[in-house]
Amino acid sequence: MNETELILAIESSCDETSVAVVENGEKILSNIVASQIKSHKRFGGVVPEVASRHHVEQITICIEEALAEANVTAEDLQAVAVTYGPGLVGALLIGLSAAKAFAWANGLPLLPINHMAGHIYAARLVAPLEFPLMALLVSGGHTELVYMTEDGSYEIIGETRDDAAGEAYDKVGRVLGLSYPSGKEIDELAHQGKDIYNFPRAMIKEDNFDFSFSGLKSAFINLTHNAEQRGEELDKKDLAASFQASVVEVLVTKTIKACEAYPVKQLVIAGGVAANRGLREGMSAAMNVKLPKVKLIVPPLRLCGDNAAMIGAAAHVELQKHHFADMSLNAKPSLAFQHI
Repeated sequence: MNETELILAIESSCDETSVAVVENGEKILSNIVASQIKSHKRFGGVVPEVASRHHVEQITICIEEALAEANVTAEDLQAVAVTYGPGLVGALLIGLSAAKAFAWANGLPLLPINHMAGHIYAARLVAPLEFPLMALLVSGGHTELVYMTEDGSYEIIGETRDDAAGEAYDKVGRVLGLSYPSGKEIDELAHQGKDIYNFPRAMIKEDNFDFSFSGLKSAFINLTHNAEQRGEELDKKDLAASFQASVVEVLVTKTIKACEAYPVKQLVIAGGVAANRGLREGMSAAMNVKLPKVKLIVPPLRLCGDNAAMIGAAAHVELQKHHFADMSLNAKPSLAFQHI
C-alpha cells in the first residue's frame, strides 16, 4: 500500500459541481466548487434540468483545475471517487459519467460514495474520527441521527417523519419573501429578533429519536397568513427567531438524548444546516452542560455545503475496504445508508 494515497473526488448531486484531490482522507490538496446559486435564485429553488446543464459545462473544467491546484497528474492518483446518490438523477449522472471516463482512461479504480456519508466524513478533514460516535445529519432533504461504531458503519437511530429541517427553512424563507437559499438569511434575522411566537416543538418529549418539522412549517404559514388577512404586519426578525428557536431546541434535545442513550466519544454535526450559527451555538452550550466529555466536531462553513473534499474523505475508507465499482455503476437518487 502507498504511504500517500491520493483520490480524485467528484460531487454533482445537486447544484454544485465540485472536484477535489484529497490525501489519505484527511488533507485537502484542492477543492474546486462551481456554484449555481445565481442561476437557480430566480426560480426560488433548484431546477433539475438547469442544474444538469451547468454540470455538463463545468465538470471537465473543475477536474482540470483540481489537478492543477493540487499539482498532481493522473499518474499520481490511486483512485477516482464519485457521488452516486442520493441526489438529482440528472445531476448525478453527469458526475458519474465524468468519473467513469477519467477512471477508465487512466486505469484507476472507481469508488462509489454515498453523498450523506460524505457530509459526515467532512468532520475527518477537521479532526480524526473516534468511535463510537453520533452524527446529526441536517441537510436540505435529510434530518437523521446516525450512530457509527467504526469507519463505514452507519446505523440510523432517528430520522424525520415528514419535512427535513432544511426543507422547513426553505419553505419559511419563501413565506418571508427571502431569496433562495434562505437559510443563512433566516439565521441572521433570528439573531436580531426574539422568540415571541412560541411555535410547536414537535415530538420533543416522545421516547424516540425521530423528528417532525411539518407541523412547525404549517404553524408558521398559518400565523403569517392569518396576520396578512387581518392586515397586520409581523416582524420578520421575531418570526425568524421564533422559527429557529423551535428547530434548534428540537434538534439539540433529541441529539443530546441520543448521545446519552448510546456510548459515544464524539458528536459530529454534518450537512448544509450545520452552517447555522444558532444550531452551532445551541448544541455547543448544551454539550458543555450535559455531555462535557463528548467532543463536538462541526466542519468549517466551506465544508458544510456540498463539496468534493468530503467525498474524498469518505472515499479513503472505501479504498481501504476495496469497495470498488465497475463501469455499470448507476445513479441512485434515493440511495439510503447501508448498515455494514
